[in-house]
Amino acid sequence: MKKIRRAAGRYEKDEAKRKYRDNAPELTLHHLVKERYPRFVDALEDLDDALALVHLFAALPSQGRILVKTTTKAKELAAAWGAYCASAHCVTKSFISVKGVYFEAVVMGSTTVRWVQPHNFTQYMPKDVDYRVMVTFFDFYEVLLGFVLFKLYSDVGVRYPFTNTERDDGRSSTVLAAHLKALRRDRRTAKNAVMEAIAAPPTDNQTENNDDGDDGKKDNENTPAETKANKKKTEELFSTINTALEKVKDDVNDDPKTLDSDDETDAMDISAPLKAALESMAEEEDAATSHDLKTRLDDGAAKRKALFAKLTFFLSREIPRGYLELVILSFGGKVGWEGDDSPIHATDPSVTHHVVDRPKLPDSLKSLPKSREFVQPQWIVDCANFMYLLPVKKYAVGRELPPHLSPWVNDDEEGYKPRYKEEVEKLISGEIDADAVDVEESEDEGVDAVTAVDKKVSKDGDESSSDEDSSDDEEEEEQDEIEVEKKQEQKRKKAEDEAKDLAKLMMSKKAKRLYGRMQHGLAEKRAAVDVLQKKREDIEQSKKKDDVTGKSYNKMKVERLKEKRKDIEKLYEKSAASAKKKKSKRRKTKGVVGNE
Repeated sequence: MKKIRRAAGRYEKDEAKRKYRDNAPELTLHHLVKERYPRFVDALEDLDDALALVHLFAALPSQGRILVKTTTKAKELAAAWGAYCASAHCVTKSFISVKGVYFEAVVMGSTTVRWVQPHNFTQYMPKDVDYRVMVTFFDFYEVLLGFVLFKLYSDVGVRYPFTNTERDDGRSSTVLAAHLKALRRDRRTAKNAVMEAIAAPPTDNQTENNDDGDDGKKDNENTPAETKANKKKTEELFSTINTALEKVKDDVNDDPKTLDSDDETDAMDISAPLKAALESMAEEEDAATSHDLKTRLDDGAAKRKALFAKLTFFLSREIPRGYLELVILSFGGKVGWEGDDSPIHATDPSVTHHVVDRPKLPDSLKSLPKSREFVQPQWIVDCANFMYLLPVKKYAVGRELPPHLSPWVNDDEEGYKPRYKEEVEKLISGEIDADAVDVEESEDEGVDAVTAVDKKVSKDGDESSSDEDSSDDEEEEEQDEIEVEKKQEQKRKKAEDEAKDLAKLMMSKKAKRLYGRMQHGLAEKRAAVDVLQKKREDIEQSKKKDDVTGKSYNKMKVERLKEKRKDIEKLYEKSAASAKKKKSKRRKTKGVVGNE
């Protein structure tokens, strides 16, 4: 610091910066992460804020205090987390909102993690936000996510951080695609490492080291780090050779022919059975690791993987790839996009669903194979939330989409269940057939009008026949029964209110206040449910059609309002015309008086 102060006192700024850059100590936060999270589960439970901030920095522009290396690191961490979630099939829920896309993942079979991913728009940078504090938090969360991702990928058997992701970034359109490529490549290399080591013949250096012990000792004395690594490798090699020899010995003992000829066993070349034993051990280890990977997937993950297992999606260029690619891969599907790095081409016959977000299907897409379905992006998210392949007709290109329901709302606690959710539950349980629903939706207005008229005719016939059959005595009896039921209901309600009042008198002040708060909360919830029910009834009423005209009530209401507006305009025109006449008369009278 003395040299830096001296250079600064001499106004040698470049020299002071160089000395500070070369001699400044590097600050590490590893000890803080270890102290705050002694267990791995604790770090996973506190991962929500870290992921939200990392995805936010990945979407922010590099300006001001937000450096380029900060946003680049945030994109790499977000892509590494998305690659793990896609490969482990741990994403359970997702919801598209105005703020961004909300995700929920179940990591390690028990820990629930939620985060929000902003939309890929140009972010507005408010001036009243202290970005220094955000960068400080990002520095800590960067170290935390590094520890968590290293542990997660180590359990899967992949080395983290990935190698050569920078090379993949140049050929990949997104950072997530680059990290997925690196993850697949590292998995293949880790899988083939054992077989390559077995198949490789011994080198000349290894034989010379085995023959010349003194030279090996001298080399080991010169390089102590290599000595430890070589010792570890030799120990592992001896352990594998011992287990392989035991296998060979067991095979020889089991074979009666080898017991008879001792000379042949002494002269037998054990290189071939040793190699076979090592290969069998490698196969057993590979099978064990694959079995472990399968057992790591719980029942929920296996079901999620099977949802889109037989489907192949192709995303048009206007589709945001980030969250849709994550959802599709997490639920076992294959995905392609418009680009050179896409694994699937647009004209590939294996594509089952083409995702388009346009008001009308372009003519260029009509020449594609007819075996695929053209859907909007919401269909993918809704299918993932309901864990069911919904009918495609409601999500066709250019159609009005059904309501996008949040998967985190508990309908039993809220006291209200949306109509579309009821319909989907009936589809899942088999009460409604999807083909029947599609046929009902594709009916014309003319057919609806005809059926409405038929219903009215049949209804009028039934009413006339019932009026002829019913008598005045029966009507009076029914009215008397209704009045008796009403009186009984009033008495019962009055008795319940009296019992509640007596119970309140026996309560203490504290209990009364608590009871009042509970009733107030229940009343608010009931009022909110009533508002939703009223909105639902209004929407259903507006969609209904008149029996005579065949027009919907909403359309009839618009026409009625237009007629009223015309009547008001006519009245206004009449009043304006009369006012003009009065003004003209006043001017004439004033002119006559002035002339006199």
